[in-house]
Amino acid sequence: MKSMNSKGAGAGNSSANGRQGRNGHIAGVIISCLLLCKLCAPGSVHAVEAFSFKNVREKARQLAGQPYEERKNQIPEFLKAINYDEWRDIRFKHEHALWRNTGLPFTIEFFHPGFYYDRTVAINIVDSTGVKPVVFSGNLFDYGKNKFPDNIPKNLGFSGFRLHNPINTKKYYDEVVAFLGPTYFRAVARKQTYGLTARGLAIDTALSSGEEFPYFTEFWIVKPLEESTRITVYALLDSPSVSGAYEFIVKPGKETIINVNGTIFRRKEVQKLGIAPLTGMFFYGENTSQRPVDDFRPEIHTADGLLIAFSSGEWLWHPLINPRTLSINSFKAVNPRGFGLIQRDVNFISYQDLETRFDTMPSVWVAPRGNWGAGHVELIQIPTDSELNDNIIAFWVPEKQPEAGSPISISYTMSWHYPDKKVPPGGHAVATYTAKGKTDDMKKFIVDFADGTLDRLPPDSQLTAVITVDQNAKLVEQQLYKNTAAGGWRLVFQIQLEAQSGMEMVLPKKREPVELRAFLKKGNNILTETWSYTYLP
Repeated sequence: MKSMNSKGAGAGNSSANGRQGRNGHIAGVIISCLLLCKLCAPGSVHAVEAFSFKNVREKARQLAGQPYEERKNQIPEFLKAINYDEWRDIRFKHEHALWRNTGLPFTIEFFHPGFYYDRTVAINIVDSTGVKPVVFSGNLFDYGKNKFPDNIPKNLGFSGFRLHNPINTKKYYDEVVAFLGPTYFRAVARKQTYGLTARGLAIDTALSSGEEFPYFTEFWIVKPLEESTRITVYALLDSPSVSGAYEFIVKPGKETIINVNGTIFRRKEVQKLGIAPLTGMFFYGENTSQRPVDDFRPEIHTADGLLIAFSSGEWLWHPLINPRTLSINSFKAVNPRGFGLIQRDVNFISYQDLETRFDTMPSVWVAPRGNWGAGHVELIQIPTDSELNDNIIAFWVPEKQPEAGSPISISYTMSWHYPDKKVPPGGHAVATYTAKGKTDDMKKFIVDFADGTLDRLPPDSQLTAVITVDQNAKLVEQQLYKNTAAGGWRLVFQIQLEAQSGMEMVLPKKREPVELRAFLKKGNNILTETWSYTYLP
């Protein structure tokens, strides 16, 4: 699975924190306004009050009642054949940003088709006069060193868009949200750079039948008022199995919030429906004993763990790995309080990358609105030999789906933020290390717990560690002591793999994964989240 852009969605058109001044040319305002001069098709609504999420749901419902039609646009072959650098050299001209110099809190810029982005999407603006499509023009782009501008079709269309807002200073409009690729979107909070990506929906991910990728085929962006702190985007989703309507209410800030409402209509049954999918990259981290490449950077990842909050009050932290083979974990839950991919380590010294700045990438937390019932959070980890690929996927899978004729409604809040040391409220597993054990069939784990009340407890506190090892191994040794150098407490333990039978020694077979869990307590008081780990012998 390719990343939208490991160094920021739209790095080919602007940097993740690219600056856009207010002092543009008047001509830019005129051209931006001309983008909206084309009226809607006959029969379309002509007042902002008359167009809402209800209208998009109705479009999705009607679409589901029709046979699926592949809507691949006729993108010229020369645009499909360009490489990443050539596509990146096609830059939207900032002076043509929609709503530039109007005093509105948001501006809009657009992505050019090409490279992996071989489909165009319809983009509409909803305002007090009605609904109007945004019209493509090659004059909106600087094609850089590319030699093909004269061959660009006049009605080509856009592959996506990005929203800008003065999130960091009042003088500049920074890129805060981008929609680009099938149903992909990503956001940043204040003083952050792009990292993790979200999707509208995941269908049959990691199944032998193959994954189905839905696409957002049309967007409606509601023009905000001057005093608005948020902006609303509607989207129409389509795929062979489903159609859907989505509403995104985006509020940028120190913590960028996106409220998501969706309604899914099925043309046919789906084996696995992934709700609120998150994708990221984990190449290696502190828990990687041997780096897969010769690189100066100590760690390379856009997230280092999966965090889950259960309705029981338990919090679970599962450090990410780059497995040798496909790895899938399922964490059962009923009405979960939330889950997310977290970049818990935000220290520059852990990455040493001045260009990509992994230390400033957001964590993303999904909090359900309403009860989601029974199901599981699924974590899929795919082997990768490069940091260019998104190899981590997490989403919610409902245990049961309603009948095929019944719509599926989903509602949740996404938070793009720096990790909060108060969440979860107890101690955190702040680092995980692994090493060879005393013998070849043993493995050592070192887990540092910190934050909460742990840092204030003296070394002679009577803390105990509760360690669980599944049937594929046994616990043989453990120590727990105060980390006098860095604070918190360090848990060190070793496991020994179960002995192989005589036949297995003659015909060795692949060792089964070992599931591990641990937490700290004092008396009957649990002091930390549950550390969860999958060891692949």
